[in-house]
Amino acid sequence: MVNITDSKGYLEALLAADRPGMEKVHAFYDHSVGMICTDPNVMLMPWDDHLVHRGDGVFDVMKFVDGRLYQFDQHLERIQRSCAAIFLTPPCSWEEIRELSLQVCRAGGQKTGMLRLMIGRGPGGFGLGTEECPQSSLYIVTYDMHAKPESVYEKGVTAFKTSIPAKQAYLASIKSIDYLPNVLMKREAAEKGYDYPFCFDDHEFLAEGATENVCIVNEAGKLIIPEFTNALPGTTLLRAIDLIKNEISIIFRGIREEEILLAREVIIVGTTGDAISVVRYNGKPIHDVKPGPVAKRIRALLKQDLIEYGIEL
Repeated sequence: MVNITDSKGYLEALLAADRPGMEKVHAFYDHSVGMICTDPNVMLMPWDDHLVHRGDGVFDVMKFVDGRLYQFDQHLERIQRSCAAIFLTPPCSWEEIRELSLQVCRAGGQKTGMLRLMIGRGPGGFGLGTEECPQSSLYIVTYDMHAKPESVYEKGVTAFKTSIPAKQAYLASIKSIDYLPNVLMKREAAEKGYDYPFCFDDHEFLAEGATENVCIVNEAGKLIIPEFTNALPGTTLLRAIDLIKNEISIIFRGIREEEILLAREVIIVGTTGDAISVVRYNGKPIHDVKPGPVAKRIRALLKQDLIEYGIEL
């Protein structure tokens, strides 16, 4: 028989329950409580928040390194666009969200980590209708960043074509809480022994990775970037383009799978890893099977950009 208890007994058991990964959390904020907390054992959200049981919400993630928060305003602009796309209004102003985010970063007491914002439809029931939820929810958390080892940049990584299709165009540009396709892509990569999955759209054009954008340097030395039809416009990729645009020709167009193996470089661009070279695709070599100069240059530019323009915490 399962014990039946009151709130006191339940809370005691809840706090004693095993919470894997809690040692990685620095600090968090729940708008319904209105406080920043540094004890991850009480980092919980209501079961009936539609963010939880319907995936009705959006999120964004950014990094801070050596006390500097990178591209915060660009990420904040993107989550605003995601909110607008699903007709979701946060429970407080964007100015408040910005200030709260900086406070959570500082409260965690760490110089390097990840900052995650989640905005949900809010609690109110287990139905489908948004009218159940009188107020939206806001959760902010900072936690450890697992930076890639230098060997990744020295040796490169592997990738393959996943069986999971790219998201539908109307969903691809929304950074929704529903990341099930991304999860399945990553799972398939691990099962098959590859580092990264690449997904393709219905017309067999390259879309994106599980959590990264993908681009190539073609045989003519031009940087080719898939159009953002079935892919999320990554803040890191957009910044990389701006930083390197005077050094290399850049073209936005569809990329066929056969072009990947003919490329001089295949580059994964994302928040945590900056720019990483793919040296083997579907088990076959790309060019000289070594990280290329464009990937190295993009990474160097992004690292310097963080130092110069990151927000000091």
